[in-house]
Amino acid sequence: MSLRLAGLALGVLFLASCRGGDDVPVNNVVDAPDTGIAPILDREDAVDVHSFAKPLDARVHHVALDLDVDFDAQRVAGTATLDLDAKDDVDEVILDTRGLTINAITAVDGTHLQFHTGKEDATLGAPLTVKMGNYRKIVIDYVSAEESTALQFLNPEQTAGKRHPFLLSQGQAIENRSWIPTQDSPGIRQTWEAKIRVPNPLTAVMSAATIGDAVPDGDTHHIFRFEMEKSVPPYLIAIAVGDITFEPLGLRSGVWAEPETIEAAKAELADTEKMITEAEKLFGPYDWGRYDMIVLPPSFPFGGMENPRLTFLTPTFIAGDKSLTALIAHELAHSWSGNLATNATWADFWLNEGMTVYAEQRILEAVYGEKAYKQAVALSVEDLRGELPGLEPWQQALAIDLEGKHPDDGFNGVPYDKGAAFLRTIEVAVGREKFDEFMRGWFSRHAFQPVTSSMFLDELREELVKGDEALEEKLRLDNWVYGEGLPDNMVEPDPKAFAEVDAAITAFDGGETPNREAWGGWNTAERLRFLGGIEGDLPPARMAALDRALGLSRTGNNEILFLWLKLAVANRYDAALPTLEQFLTRQGRRKFVAPLITALAEDRSWGRAKAAEFYPKVRPGYHPITQRGLDELGLPTGVEDDSDES
Repeated sequence: MSLRLAGLALGVLFLASCRGGDDVPVNNVVDAPDTGIAPILDREDAVDVHSFAKPLDARVHHVALDLDVDFDAQRVAGTATLDLDAKDDVDEVILDTRGLTINAITAVDGTHLQFHTGKEDATLGAPLTVKMGNYRKIVIDYVSAEESTALQFLNPEQTAGKRHPFLLSQGQAIENRSWIPTQDSPGIRQTWEAKIRVPNPLTAVMSAATIGDAVPDGDTHHIFRFEMEKSVPPYLIAIAVGDITFEPLGLRSGVWAEPETIEAAKAELADTEKMITEAEKLFGPYDWGRYDMIVLPPSFPFGGMENPRLTFLTPTFIAGDKSLTALIAHELAHSWSGNLATNATWADFWLNEGMTVYAEQRILEAVYGEKAYKQAVALSVEDLRGELPGLEPWQQALAIDLEGKHPDDGFNGVPYDKGAAFLRTIEVAVGREKFDEFMRGWFSRHAFQPVTSSMFLDELREELVKGDEALEEKLRLDNWVYGEGLPDNMVEPDPKAFAEVDAAITAFDGGETPNREAWGGWNTAERLRFLGGIEGDLPPARMAALDRALGLSRTGNNEILFLWLKLAVANRYDAALPTLEQFLTRQGRRKFVAPLITALAEDRSWGRAKAAEFYPKVRPGYHPITQRGLDELGLPTGVEDDSDES
């Protein structure tokens, strides 16, 4: 997932007659069964504090969905059939849910099974315990949560075409439990299939292979079928339904989008096949068959989401000149780091994202050259150094303690950019050729498996350090993974990567007029570096001159516009407010809207009143994930139970 602020890219449990259930402990660790049904999950650092499941006792290994998409009710309903691995003496399985309505649970022969939903936890949802006896396949008849945190139903006005409604899902980190009753933990990989019924003339796509053509179901609906034969962490089960069309990009890649967006999306993604080829050279074979993408309506909260076989993308990456396609390199790289070898728990999120940022930068180098690589590295480190002072010490480690916290509390630039800096430091110390061989081996050895930080460190020492005490001291591995801040052995970015731009920043800060000619010759990375490097208070006249010279309010590049508006808010520049409101209204990418609205809200004397005015108007177009974080600012939301701001 691309969450970074970097410029280039970032449940349960018996019927009322049964006892217990409400106080089911999270992840009681037991001895692993001899069947090996939960590889590596018996490790202490693989215990997932964000799941009620006990995978060493009973584990879901396959999910079959049969669901009807109801746009009027804004819910999905149907059945989930779960195939289970369990110890012989285990007669119950614990699942993760949030807000689901469970109508019945049966064995496949129709035998009704006892179940009980436990006490609701604000973060985790509620455990669902099913007494399955000797059955190892169960069928759950259910309805998704009202206002599911994973599903966003859009009205036609929120789409590009403005004619038909749209549905999209976002499962990471622990949101899919609000529409799929399963063990919602990244360490519990599952194969899956789905049969999805949608109203005409809409099309359903999922993060899996499409099986056959859509089949009519009466006069008003069609049924689409999907299958994922590779085991995936459940957060990567994804769905989108809307008025969409497909265009191929190459032999194994293509793009879905609304008809109004498809041609621009196809043009922007023209380099995808090149990226796949270069990524395979670096990290080994692409193991997912096809690499397709879908450009979603603008309310999608992230830059991209690496759902296997179908990356979800924000339309805000479309700039008209392929200048923001580092996002594609990032999501493609997840096909190895995250999707192939997956963090066993969200405490080791850096194993997904730090490796992906490192891989993204290497792919950019292979496709666009050394300059692009050096600039991507420099921006990454600059963003990290800017963010670290605002983070609590526990948030600055790569392997973090999330006990009692939501996984989102650890979603910042550290797992992304510090993780990439760590890997780059190892690469320089041992040599690129040797480190590339190690990384290919890492992905091969752990393909379709969960991994932990301690596993990575163990393999580094076994494969690369090999008892070399001087190298061990030079790398400072434990300090990088478990310590706060940036270790002083970090390999610094090339100081010449932005030499011309840095000189222009110094000149501008010294009072010189913005250089329109130089700006016109810079690439997007250089423009982002310039805007991100401006410091100090700028009076309105200076802000106006900057906008006038560089055309910032009129740019079609959303990354540049974001930095301009961030600068405008920091300098209380009233003339930018109409552009700011338009930007907050037409897209809901969390990377953009959260910092801007937060900065407004935290400026008590100038910005908070404006945030209180903007937020109720723009909030309905945002994904629930975005709303959740912004609602904590205490601004009016416009919903019926909204209380007055204190």
